[in-house]
Amino acid sequence: MALDPQVGKILYWAQRASVPPYPELGAVQAREHYAKASATLDIVAPPLHAVEDHAVGLPGRVLRVRQYAPWPHSRAEPRPALLYFHGGGFTIGSIDTHDRVCRMLAAGSDCLVFSVDYRLAPEHRFPSAPDDAFDCLAWLRRESAALGVDPARIAVGGDSAGGTLAAACAIHARDRGWPLVLQLLIYPGLASHQDSDSYRRFATGYLLDTQTVQWFFAQTLRDERDRLDWRFAPLCAPDLRGVAPAWIAGAEYDPLIDENRAYAARLRAAGVPVDFVQYDGMIHSFFQHAGFVQAARRAHQDACAALREAFGDPDARQ
Repeated sequence: MALDPQVGKILYWAQRASVPPYPELGAVQAREHYAKASATLDIVAPPLHAVEDHAVGLPGRVLRVRQYAPWPHSRAEPRPALLYFHGGGFTIGSIDTHDRVCRMLAAGSDCLVFSVDYRLAPEHRFPSAPDDAFDCLAWLRRESAALGVDPARIAVGGDSAGGTLAAACAIHARDRGWPLVLQLLIYPGLASHQDSDSYRRFATGYLLDTQTVQWFFAQTLRDERDRLDWRFAPLCAPDLRGVAPAWIAGAEYDPLIDENRAYAARLRAAGVPVDFVQYDGMIHSFFQHAGFVQAARRAHQDACAALREAFGDPDARQ
C-alpha cells in the first residue's frame, strides 16, 4: 500500500528539520534530542490512578522501574501485569520517553504496567540490557505478592530494541519454567545481521535509516560474536518451542519488517500461537505517533485487546 499521508508529513518534516544523524550527535546528545522529540507526535498522557517509581536493587546495580496502576489495587486482589521495555537501539530512550505508551497500555489493557529503565550503551554494553530485563522479570515474580501482581498473569512487551528484550525474556522464562501469558512485540529487532530485502528497500528516508541501526549496534556489541547470541538476536535461538504466545506488530515501511515476519514464521513452526499484524502505510516508531497519525491508534487498540485476551478478559476481542 501507499505510505500513509500523515506519515508522509512526518517524513517531510524530519527531512526539513535537518537535524544531524545520531552517529554525528553521539549518544548523549542523541538521547537529549530523542527525549525532546519523542512526545511531539505522541498521544496526550492518559490520567491514571497512580504512577510511582521503584528503586529495584539488583546484583551490582539499582534500576528504576515505573509502575502504572489504572485503578486502586491491593495485595488482597492480585492483578495482571505487563513488564515493558522501551525502544531506542539499546542506546537512547527511557521510561520517560515511553511514559505515554505505558499509560495507554495500562488504561487500555486494564492491567498494571512496569516499565524498566534498563542500562544503555555505550556506557553499558551487551549483555547489560538483557541481564537487566531478565533480572527485572525475576524481581517482578519474586515481589508479586507485595506488588499486588498475579504471577500467573504476567506478560512481557516492548517496542523496537525493547521488543528484542521482550522476545529474549520469553525464551529465558521458558528455560526457567516461568509462565508468561503473552509476549507483546512491537516492530522488534530480531536478526543477527541487517541484510534482509526490507533493509535494502527502506535503507534511507523512512526515519530509521540503516546507518543509524548499525551505529546503535556498534554502541552496544562488544564484538561480532555477540550478534549470534539469541539475547541480542532471538532469531538465532535454536529452539522456540514452549515460549509464550506472541502478538507481533510490524510496520509496512520498516527495515525490520522482514525479520518480524520471519520470527512469526519461526514461532508458528515451533507450535507457538502467533498473531502477526502488519500495519500498512506505517513506519518504524509509529506506535509513538498516534497523537498525529490516526491510523496508528488502531495498533494501540489491537495491542490492548491482545493483552486483555491473554489476561483472560472474555470481552477482549468483541
